Amino acid sequence: MSEAINVAEIFGEDVFNDTVMLERLPKKVYKDLKKTIEEGKELDLATADVIAHEMNEWAIEKGATHYTHWFQPLTGVTAEKHDSFISAPLDNGKVLMSFSGKELIKGEPDASSFPSGGLRATFEARGYTAWDCTSPAFVRHDAGGATLCIPTAFCSYTGEALDQKTPLLRSMEVISEQALRLVRLFGNTTAKKVTPSVGAEQEYFLVDAEKFRLRKDLIYTGRTLFGAMPPKGQELDDHYFGTIRQRIAGFMKDTNEELWRVGVTAKTQHNEVAPAQHELAPIYAPANIAVDHNHLVMQTLKRVAGRHGMKCLLHEKPFAGVNGSGKHDNWSITTDDGRNLLEPGKTPHENIQFLLVLTCILKAVDEHADLLRESAADPGNDHRLGANEAPPAIISVFLGEQLEDVLQQLISTGEATHSLKGGKLETGVRTLPDLAKDATDRNRTSPFAFTGNKFEFRMVGSRDSVAGPNVVINTIVAEAFSEACDILEKADDFEMAVHDLIKQYAIEHHRIVFNGNGYAQAWVEEAARRGLPNISSMVEAIPALTTEKSVSMFERFNVFTRAELESRAEIKYENYSKAINIEARTMIDMASKQIIPAVIRYTKSLADTVVAVKEAGADMSVQAGLLTEVSGLLAETKKALEALILAADKASDMEEGKQQAEYCHSDVVPAMEALRKPVDELEMIVDKEAWPMPSYGDLIFEV
Repeated sequence: MSEAINVAEIFGEDVFNDTVMLERLPKKVYKDLKKTIEEGKELDLATADVIAHEMNEWAIEKGATHYTHWFQPLTGVTAEKHDSFISAPLDNGKVLMSFSGKELIKGEPDASSFPSGGLRATFEARGYTAWDCTSPAFVRHDAGGATLCIPTAFCSYTGEALDQKTPLLRSMEVISEQALRLVRLFGNTTAKKVTPSVGAEQEYFLVDAEKFRLRKDLIYTGRTLFGAMPPKGQELDDHYFGTIRQRIAGFMKDTNEELWRVGVTAKTQHNEVAPAQHELAPIYAPANIAVDHNHLVMQTLKRVAGRHGMKCLLHEKPFAGVNGSGKHDNWSITTDDGRNLLEPGKTPHENIQFLLVLTCILKAVDEHADLLRESAADPGNDHRLGANEAPPAIISVFLGEQLEDVLQQLISTGEATHSLKGGKLETGVRTLPDLAKDATDRNRTSPFAFTGNKFEFRMVGSRDSVAGPNVVINTIVAEAFSEACDILEKADDFEMAVHDLIKQYAIEHHRIVFNGNGYAQAWVEEAARRGLPNISSMVEAIPALTTEKSVSMFERFNVFTRAELESRAEIKYENYSKAINIEARTMIDMASKQIIPAVIRYTKSLADTVVAVKEAGADMSVQAGLLTEVSGLLAETKKALEALILAADKASDMEEGKQQAEYCHSDVVPAMEALRKPVDELEMIVDKEAWPMPSYGDLIFEV
């Protein structure tokens, strides 16, 4: 049995949090920092020097030897450059350890070496990291020792955002400003700030590290490019919420402890639907902190898995034929005086502020469905969205029976007079209590679902940062709030005006509401009749970033400039092409060097067997038939391989950008699928001992 721990004692022990600051900082410095955090007041260098000194002393006490500005460039992962606390040698042969306010506030990594989409040329190297003081610094312990990590934003020399965090912070300011306008209309004079809160549920797979190392596709791409389904998959649903195996339980225990120490509120853990798939969910946090925490979750999952002899797979679709992995982005907005603007109360039909917020969100999602879809677009998600495991590629909003009924009342009669009640859930067993039943069921097939007092955006891929989706949600909702306030602030009769506006938005944007089965083909046809976009791939989604509608909105609220949006579109086209190229080249490598040679050796063994059996005078029809079948599939494999080589070479010769990405999607991906088909058929025939890599059964059932 492992040693018991006290979660309350270890939680946040490696975080330079409010408790630590209150203990260590002079009162004036503490107050100035809190004003910066809460009100956006600029921090002067003298105050920063004091904070840096205390942070340095605290980190050294934790064993830290280095510090790093921890930021989120447009690579999809975090980045860091480590500097030691050594500042100068002393005459006595010792060294001075220090950390200045300037070093705390600003760093200078090489901007040209990160994706910039043309914002930075190779010779324009200067970029800056700026301390995000609203997200607390922490000490990370790993094989390299202890490092003080300072969450930062990353901008170019000319001020453009080169990261995920800068636009997220901008969008948080925007929605706070517009939401304050809205609550002021309803008489709230005490709130000074409205904060979007996020809880990012993280799905992942675990496989044995030794088996992982025998799969080049997993090593290079994070997913299996070949692989036949084992006799059993997930059809029995026995893995979902099943008993957690001891090896996995040990991994989860260590993961939780590491996360708790750096202040991540790891709350829920369980087996997911697919074999070897699991989930970890935290408690809500302000959006920028939630984004930082989710990156910590992903990094910790990978690091701890390695210590347990496993590999953590965060690809959206590591195995064909079983569920892929997503990341459910739970979003709500709360005032600093404690009001959740998405809390409907017991009688939603009477909660006018909630109904305005709700219909504004319907308007936002309906008008910017393409942009919201784009925020969840990546090459891995192309394999996942629309399958019977994840939301379809069509954006719709699930409200549930209670709110749908209220909406229908508004649409049909102009007013809502009642709300459906939940009633009691009778178990029919005397020893079990009757349960209070919610007024609304949930819908796991919906991409954007109202779940009580929040919206759950279920499209996000498991590897992706939740920063992008939350930038979009914050900004489109802020725009809807702004447009509503522009009307209501000028109204002579506020009550009549807000009533009319809620009804108008409900009527105009009801087409986005869908409570049914999002997996059904009937919904695809119905969505087309409603005029809702069905954007099935990343390449088709990217143009939404640079439409005049998107550019106008983002520039109006100073979240993105046109140049920043165009650069992000360019980066995404390049990333798609590069991802497909790596996958194609990996398939070519595996087929050429592993699979075809292994099958040739197997056919020789079969041929030798045919000859031996024939010479013995016995019936060799089975062996001969098998030889013919394998040889036919081998020839099909070779032909498909040659076609993929031609397609991949043509793609590589094209100039990077939209045209190359479109060609990869239209020609290279189908060529990859054509190669996989005969190979997977061969795996079902060829002797397991002769097959050159672990099978799906080995990977997902033997961990």
